[in-house]
Parts: sequence; C-alpha cells; structure tokens
Amino acid sequence: MVTLRHAKYLLAQLFIACLLTFAVSTPSYAVFVSPPKEPLPLIQKIFPKTAIIKDKSGEILHWVVEDNGEIIGYAFETNDINKIPAYSGEPVNMLVAIDKDGNYLATKVLEHHEPIILAGIPESKLHAFVDQYSGLKVSDRLKVGGNQTENMIHLDGLSGATVTVMVMNVAITRSATKLARHLGIISASSQVIVPMATILGDVYQQSDWQTLVGDGSLRSLYLDRATVDKAFIGTEAEHIDEASAEQKDDMFTQIFFAQANLPNIGKNLLGESEYAWLMSMLQPGEHAIILLGNGYSFKGSGYVRGGIFDRIQILQNDNAISFRDLDHHRISDIYIAGAPQFKEMDLFIIREHFEFNPGVDWQLELLVRRQLGAIDSLFTSFKGDYHTLDQYIDRPPVIEPEPERTLIEQVWFEKNVEVIALMILMLILLATLFFQDILVRHPTFMHNFRHGFLVVTVVFIGWSWGGQLSVVNVFTFLQAFMSDFSWDLFLLDPVIFILWCAAAVTVLLWGRAVYCGWLCPFGALQELINVCARYFKVPQYELPFAVHERLWAIKYLILLGLFGLSFDSLALAEQFAEIEPFKTTFLLKFDRELPFILWALFLLLVNVFSRKMFCRYLCPLGAALSTGNSLRLFDWLKRRKECGQPCKTCAKECEIQAIHPDGHINMRECHYCLDCQVTYFNEQKCPPLKKMARKKQKDFGKPITAVEVS
Repeated sequence: MVTLRHAKYLLAQLFIACLLTFAVSTPSYAVFVSPPKEPLPLIQKIFPKTAIIKDKSGEILHWVVEDNGEIIGYAFETNDINKIPAYSGEPVNMLVAIDKDGNYLATKVLEHHEPIILAGIPESKLHAFVDQYSGLKVSDRLKVGGNQTENMIHLDGLSGATVTVMVMNVAITRSATKLARHLGIISASSQVIVPMATILGDVYQQSDWQTLVGDGSLRSLYLDRATVDKAFIGTEAEHIDEASAEQKDDMFTQIFFAQANLPNIGKNLLGESEYAWLMSMLQPGEHAIILLGNGYSFKGSGYVRGGIFDRIQILQNDNAISFRDLDHHRISDIYIAGAPQFKEMDLFIIREHFEFNPGVDWQLELLVRRQLGAIDSLFTSFKGDYHTLDQYIDRPPVIEPEPERTLIEQVWFEKNVEVIALMILMLILLATLFFQDILVRHPTFMHNFRHGFLVVTVVFIGWSWGGQLSVVNVFTFLQAFMSDFSWDLFLLDPVIFILWCAAAVTVLLWGRAVYCGWLCPFGALQELINVCARYFKVPQYELPFAVHERLWAIKYLILLGLFGLSFDSLALAEQFAEIEPFKTTFLLKFDRELPFILWALFLLLVNVFSRKMFCRYLCPLGAALSTGNSLRLFDWLKRRKECGQPCKTCAKECEIQAIHPDGHINMRECHYCLDCQVTYFNEQKCPPLKKMARKKQKDFGKPITAVEVS
C-alpha cells in the first residue's frame, strides 16, 4: 500500500497524461468536420470539359450530361433517391455518375456524419472505398466483404466502419438501379433462373399435319392485309401498298414455325434420313428452327447482298437471335401427311453462343417493311409465340431468386457466425452466474475459467468482432429516443446490439458489474495484463481507500461533460470521448495518429502495477451503466456479519477496491470477478469459517462446512 503522498503523485501523473493527450488532439477539431461538398464542380471533373450539365430535374432527381448534343451520362445524389440512415443516424450523401450504358463513372462522398470516420479513419480510406465502383455496371450485384459467391462482385470493406460502408453500398446500388430503370437503361426483371432444359431423344410417334398443329407442336403466325395496314396507320407509309376494301380480308402471310431438332417434330416433318442429317450437323448447344411460309416472304432478298436475314429473328428473354446465310438451309420438301404447299421452307440454326433454352418460351418476330423511296423505308413487327410441349423435354423446376434482403437482414445474415457464437457465450455467462455458488467452491477451475473467458472477450468480441461498447452509443440512443426513434439504426451492428441487450439485462438483474467484469474487451485486456504482471511478481500499488473512493467521482464528471456536449454536437462529443481508448485498441487496432496510440498504451501499461485504473476512475461508459445500479433485482454476493469487522480478508484481496473497509460491497464499482465468493466458501482461507470450524471441531469433533456457516 502506497502513502498518501505517493498516491497524489500518481494521480498528478495520470491527469498530466490526460491533459497532454487532449492538448494534442483538441486543436485538430477541424478533421472531425465533414463540410458538404458542392456536386457541380465534381460532376465537371468527371465528364469532359466540353460537356454541358443540365439542371437537376425529373421525377427522380438527376442531372443529364450532354456533349455535342448527345447524352453521355447522368449524375445524382443518393439522398435525392434513397436516404438510408448510417451508423450516426444520418445518411451518407454521395454523388454518383453513370454513363448512358449504365456503367459507373465515379462516386464521391458529399457529406457524412459518421463519428468513426470523422474521428478515427482517414478520409482517404473512405475515398478509396467509393473509388471501387468506377468501371462496374449498375446491373452488377455488389456486396461489401463476405465470402465469395457466384454472380456477385465483392468490394473491399473498411476496417472499423463496416456498417457505414454497407449502408453506403446499398444507397449507391439501389439509387443507381432505380434511376437506371426509370431511364430505361436497364429493365426490371424478376431474375428467375430457368435451368437449361434437356431434349428427350426417344419421344417420337408418327403423326399427320393436323395432329402437330392441333397439339401445339407447330405454331402459326397469320396476318391478313387489314392487320398490316392498321399497323402503319399514322405513319408516312400508311397508304403505301395499302389494301383496297375488297382485299382487307386477304392473307398477307402465314408462317408455321417449330423447333426442328425435337424428335417428334423433326422426324415427322423432315423424315428419318433428313432428321438424322440435321442432328449430325448440329454442334452441342445448337438448335434448329423450321419456318414454312406462304405470302409475304420471311427471307426477303437482303441476305443475298449482306448475308443477314433482316426480316426475322427469334426472341427469348432479353436475347434477340438473328441469322446469317451460314445459319440457313433450304428444305426441298416435307414428308408429313396432310401438309399444305408452301412457297418457302427453310431451316435456321441457332448457334451455341446464344444459349438458347428449349424449355423457355420464345417468339418468332417478323419485320414487315414498306419503302418510302429508293433508300428510306419504314417497318413494323409482328410476333408469334412458341411454347415447347412438356412431353418433348425434361424441364427442370425454375429457381426462384431469394427475396431481396433488407440492409438489416443482410447484415445479420453476414454476421450469423458471430451472432451464434456470441449467443453461446451469453448462455455460458448466464449459466456461470446462476451456478456461481457451486463454481466458486472450485477455486482453480473458477480462476482458469474466468481467465479463459476474458481471453475470448478480448480476442473475439474485441479484436475480431469489434464488439466494444462506447459511451457514444449511449448518446446516440438517447438522441434517437428523443427524436424519430427507430430500431433500424441499432440493428445495423448485430454484435453491438446483442452486447447492449446483454448489458441492459445484466444491469437490471445484477447491476453494472457483469458487463464491466466479463464482457468489456478493454476491461478484460486490462485484467489479463495485470494477471500476467502478478504472475511475474511485479510490485503492485494501491491508493489509500480515502483517495480511491474520491477518485470514483472523476468518471461521473466526465460522463456529465460528454452528455452535455452530445446535445450540441454528437461529433464533438465523439472527439472528447476519445478518453475512451476503445476505438484505438479494438476498432482501429492502433492504426491511427500517435497521440491516440500513446494514450491507449499508457492506460494499458498502468495495469502492470495496478488493476483496471481506467475502469475505476475514468471510464464514462462504466459510469453510465452504474447509474442503473439502483434498479438491480438480485444481490447474490454473499456476506457475513464478520465481514469488515473484524475480518478484512476480502477487502484486501479485492483488486479493484470495490469492498469498503466496513465489508460492504459497492455494487457501482464491483466487476463481479467472484474472488470474494471464492474466499467466502473456502474453509482454509475465510477467517470466520476457520474460527467456526475450530469451534465445531472442539465441541463436536467434526469439521464444519461453508453451507452450515452461511
């Protein structure tokens, strides 16, 4: 035990270190402010100097950028389209520029209020994160971090600000997608995945023409002249080649079409030998379409000059399949009974690279052209639908896409391992508290178990999962509670949310002690450092109790000061909350400015000589949690009437001096290490137990147990 003079000297050194740290950090307040940036100068830098930026307008607000009279891109602010609150409770406003094809050109942060970035992470890292979008497509599926998955582009996250960048990613991608769909750059699709169907090679039954037409194996596109004339009404070609009143009902064209490499269709139409020739010609992944027509020619004559059939194409999903002369084969005859005569009979090969799926419905599109002059012409199109019969193919069930997760669902899904592991730890801790009277009777096991739990708290909850609570979280909660409260803000970080729930429950049941003694990573790290120091016989120093209990007030004064600052500015309160070394130690892992590192190291090194000095005298979070101590329901730490007078064993052994000289445990300062309970049940260590045991043995000749005494 040191003297009062030594105690004052140590206290003075502690405060000098505090003042030096804040003297270095306070003038840098400017770095904690992220003033809004004007978007127009940034847009001008993204696009060519000759570009003209139209005024922001539209149902979905955006800028249109033109060059030489042509649209070359668009720009928008995410807050105009999709405002998503980030960790601070305020959205991160970003400028996003895309070209006319839906490619990201640039993304810039205009304004944010994120405390972790304002006070801990350099702006350059935030800019490096948003720079990853350049060159990507709006239609790409983008994800921050996580395991590699198919059809997903993974962006590098930002250590210490994972929630923030996940919110930013959702704001960018959803806003860009909404605008791109509005502008027609991309189409809204259900994204249902239809696996490739397999043609059944043994399905064949000799049939006549009427049978194939009747069951839908053969489909027909029939147009009369009235239908064609109607399609050109209101155009320059309205009266060109127009039918007379008597000709309106005449056939303009009729085309029968089917998939010829289906055995039941191909063999019946082409005959066995011709079908065998067709199948030998087709490469894997290729398919054949048969067209049989009368009237308006579906081939035309353009393919003779340019090699491209410009009157027909096959449509499937978003894929338009056109044909060249090398894909064409003329049919001399068909052999099915009952077939009419046709002017044109042709096969067209769909090549493998089109990824045609016989199990998905498709359309034949016919383009009808009317000449306006020697060069100019006008055309319209007509479509015929085709559905492959189920008996011809093996059609696997479609794969419905997973419903799009909300941001909160996405975060919890990504953190499912951490959530499960943390819940298991909570259950282990709860079981420890419920069975503490049994566990403390085994001192060696109890101490080893506690030290192992603290290692898990430091390594996993602290460094791996970033689960260090802060007094800033308290202020954020209070501000949200007094404004438009929403759980969404707090559910964005599953680990922090679970720890706050655990802290709230344990404060209500047992007071501040459980969180500070078992679940706080910085508190656990301090205790483990002190345990190691004691193992190596490093001398320990404790302040006199009179000085010690007066120093308790410091953390409450710090809490009140920070609380007042938070009403003026949460960012300002975050700056002064750097008295907590949590961010430096666990979120940023000492990767920040030197003063913050020195402050954190100082608070850790102090524990070589005295346990948990920061927790006892400076921690505003501990002060905030202890304010609910009066509400605790249980008092499970056992005491005897001899505790304090005359016995002071537990008081001397309490390494954070939470036991008063009179034997009373101050639950506002206790960290629930259970050392006093180990002594309480130890018949070889507890003086009242030893005294009672000697008396019992003298009177009755048998030893007394701890249960009998208690």
